Amino acid sequence: MNNFPKIINVFPLSNFIIFPNTTVPLNIFEPRYLDMVNDSMKSDKLIGMIQPKNSRDENDVPKLHHVGCLGKITSFRETEDGRYLIELKGKIRFQIINEINTDKKYRSVEVDYNNYLDDLSDEKEELNFSDLELIFKDLKSLFEKRGFIINWKALEKQSLNETINALAMASPFSLEEKQILLEAKNLDIRKNKIAEILKTYIFDDYENTTLQ
Repeated sequence: MNNFPKIINVFPLSNFIIFPNTTVPLNIFEPRYLDMVNDSMKSDKLIGMIQPKNSRDENDVPKLHHVGCLGKITSFRETEDGRYLIELKGKIRFQIINEINTDKKYRSVEVDYNNYLDDLSDEKEELNFSDLELIFKDLKSLFEKRGFIINWKALEKQSLNETINALAMASPFSLEEKQILLEAKNLDIRKNKIAEILKTYIFDDYENTTLQ
């Protein structure tokens, strides 16, 4: 815990979440976030990923959700046209206490990690793939309808934890739905939340089919 800073720089990105122990590629091209990555590489290589809300404050700045995930840059490459290609590995989720005023172009926040200390545990949750067959079936159907291509065989070789989190991250769910999954306290709750969200999509598809 003492290795994680109380004030972090954040990258607001809609419909994008990461979980602890998952690694995601990012293509950085906006000048303020190039600056943020530069500053991060010179210090602790840590960046907070968080979703902006659909609402804005009085200065027309997007408001932020209260929960995000701290990530560490594990791979860095600069392209010929000045972009940064990085890989970010999730470490621990955080809750925003307040935003910090700085002279930087990017945003910084004061955070608290206490609600998500379990993210640092090596213990694996006892859930079986057999419990998730229906969820996977419905997810496959939804992904196919939305034109998403997933290597399901590769996913099934991962741990259950990695599989559920990868599907939550890659899913064609809304910003708000992904935020619900990010804030779910543990894997079992996240599994149930995915099932609940999928029910609404299945119901909508049924209603549309019936109306036609």
